[in-house]
Amino acid sequence: MQSSYVHSSPDDADDKDNFLLNSVRLYVSGTAAPGIKMMFNTEYNASTNTVEVLDAAGQFGISPKFNIWVGRFLPPSDRANLYGPYYSHHWAVYSDGVQDGYPFIFQGRANGAMYWGQFGKVKLSGGAFDGPTLTGDDTVLVAGRAQVDFWDAEDGYYLNGTYYGEKNLLAIGVAGQKQGEDKSAYNGDFLLERKVGMGGAYTVEAEWAKYDQLGGYNSHYGTNDGGYVLGAFLFPKMAGPGRFEILGKWAGARFREGITPIDSDYNQKTGEIDFNYLIKQFNARIMMFYKDTRFDAVRTNFKEFGVGVQLQM
Repeated sequence: MQSSYVHSSPDDADDKDNFLLNSVRLYVSGTAAPGIKMMFNTEYNASTNTVEVLDAAGQFGISPKFNIWVGRFLPPSDRANLYGPYYSHHWAVYSDGVQDGYPFIFQGRANGAMYWGQFGKVKLSGGAFDGPTLTGDDTVLVAGRAQVDFWDAEDGYYLNGTYYGEKNLLAIGVAGQKQGEDKSAYNGDFLLERKVGMGGAYTVEAEWAKYDQLGGYNSHYGTNDGGYVLGAFLFPKMAGPGRFEILGKWAGARFREGITPIDSDYNQKTGEIDFNYLIKQFNARIMMFYKDTRFDAVRTNFKEFGVGVQLQM
């Protein structure tokens, strides 16, 4: 689960304070037969106060080099989508106009079939996904991703935003999706993490993405592109049950090709600073955050600060 207190301060309206139940997830997985597994995961949707299907997939694995998934799951996309909010490094994930702008049914997921394989430090994936439920277009959407780990390898299909000093990581990935002749989205992402003495670590994460008639953060615009860079330092263990970490992120995004004459082009800039207390990595962490989001037109600037709590079993 994730829960938070958030103080919001928009430029042209009164401040407000909210206590939020951001997310609750239940995970179920098991083995049906040798080499055949399934997963069924649910997510609480705070906007509708309902529980919805997150993942429901059959997983057929012959070897690390050959795996087939069918059903609903995260399609090949950027690192940010493949680590999700519970394994991201920062709190205000998916609010910068850049990360995880690929089309989805719910929480980054799509219905379809996919191959993925791991060849040592190289990971490849590709698949075909249902167009109508993603974009309303009957054309099949195709997706692919390639990633190279130059230092330690990341095993499995899903990824992390950080390994909290458990790996020395230098990873570069590229991904893309296409539907028909004129709809495409693609990105490049980067993660560097290096251990330092006594359990500390420093991290640099970056991404550039472009959504061209496919996905994006604002459906009133045909193209949405931008990038971000994130830096963090995990302090060596001190007194108490956990460790402290400081993190900063800066992102810039552009919105172009409005679908009506009143949809003017605009830019978004987002800055975030987190001060985190990690009791047990992703299983128990407290994240104090400040986020400043600014627009040069169309939308209103606002600031947020608060405290988020994440617990997992």
